[in-house]
Amino acid sequence: MKRDNSMRRFLAGRAAVALVMILAGFLAVSTLFTIPESRAKDMGSVPESFTALAEKNSPAVVNIQTEKNGKGNNPMMSPFHKRPMPKDDPFQDFFEKFFGGPPQREFKQRSLGSGFIIDKDGFIVTNNHVVEEADKIKVILKDGREFDAEVKGRDPNTDLALIKIKPDESLPALELGDSDALKVGEWVLAIGNPFGLEHTVTSGIISAKGRVIGSGPYDDFIQTDASINPGNSGGPLINMAGKVVGINTAIVAGGQGIGFAIPVNLAKGVINQLKTKGEVTRGWLGVGIQDLTPELKEYYGVKDKKGVLVTQVFPGDPADKAGLKSGDVILKVNGNEVDTSRELSRMIAEAHVGKEVTLDVLRKGSSKTFHVELSKRKDTKPGEPVGSPEGKDALGMSVTNITPETAGQLNLKDNQGVIVVGVEPGSAGDKAGITPGDIIREINREPVTDVSAYEKQIETIKSGETVYFYILRPNRGYIVIKLTK
Repeated sequence: MKRDNSMRRFLAGRAAVALVMILAGFLAVSTLFTIPESRAKDMGSVPESFTALAEKNSPAVVNIQTEKNGKGNNPMMSPFHKRPMPKDDPFQDFFEKFFGGPPQREFKQRSLGSGFIIDKDGFIVTNNHVVEEADKIKVILKDGREFDAEVKGRDPNTDLALIKIKPDESLPALELGDSDALKVGEWVLAIGNPFGLEHTVTSGIISAKGRVIGSGPYDDFIQTDASINPGNSGGPLINMAGKVVGINTAIVAGGQGIGFAIPVNLAKGVINQLKTKGEVTRGWLGVGIQDLTPELKEYYGVKDKKGVLVTQVFPGDPADKAGLKSGDVILKVNGNEVDTSRELSRMIAEAHVGKEVTLDVLRKGSSKTFHVELSKRKDTKPGEPVGSPEGKDALGMSVTNITPETAGQLNLKDNQGVIVVGVEPGSAGDKAGITPGDIIREINREPVTDVSAYEKQIETIKSGETVYFYILRPNRGYIVIKLTK
């Protein structure tokens, strides 16, 4: 009996020791794989809950409803800006702006969007396409209060707008963060009103930075997989610190998990100008530029340096006055290296009009420095005819310059040439087969740089003479058209 009791005590002791060892091992493994809370935040690990972020920031996100009288074939209007996608005829939408479409009828267009309050006095940031040409703008807060809003300023180039309401008390506001500090893979939160569903919160990560989607000259989008849908336009993209890092703006038609937001650092300067001046002014250098390929770097002797190639210098503009020439390679602006044409455009645009900038340039292997006083950028409409008062030349054609914006819309590598925006029925141009959308690059083997060069060459051709047009035609490539003046 005593022996049995001793055996039981022995086995119980061994079991207790084993249990202690198992618990000790479990604690050791748990400690090994447990990340301190401060470290977890640094790593951007999956948060336990977005509840606190949503509760804190949602009151400053608003629902924007707009109404305007318009004409069109379809009264249903998309409240969300989508990136133009390739179609059978990529020029169809572009040239409908110039020549119109089928007979239209009047109707009221209503759209939905989002926005967020940036100060207690009622200034609200949203997208330009949400409020553009709106006759009436209504802002609805999370608590249900409604206000009429007025537009304080718009900037179509960045698709940003600033509107204002007149509250009877202080409003909650969101703090702007630092989009440059964002890292791919970092968690973010999107708040908005997709499809009119008020204050919807979605989460995701930063998928990419610096995306160019062909929406304008200042493309520099944040890509995220946080669910963004029509109605989210103008809503904030918030980081885990509760600060706005982007303004939700665009989606890819037919895509899933691919949304784009304007970096808040790009928006800050625009918002400030809209708030103080009601408009945005940008610096203008007056050059055509393009990125350097490895072959171009070798040709121009740039080697391992960064830089942007000057392909054209516009007569009378700041660069021309300062002495820059086509073929120069701009290496630095005010001591800061430039690597892409998009980066150079942004740096110049953000500089103050009238400010002198210093350009470090490589010309035929020699380093040069130029001091250029920037003028104000004139943002012309891509399809605005330039030329004779009637808009048609002696051949019955109307042409316009190819602006950087137009080049981006048409996926052109440069803005060399002129684009045909109108052809008079029965004219020489019409009979020869020239059509709207044709891009004229040469006339009689002489390059056409802009409308002025085009007009000069047309004027030198006498009546009855044969004219050869070297044309880039969409979906077909380069063609030669011969006609008699």
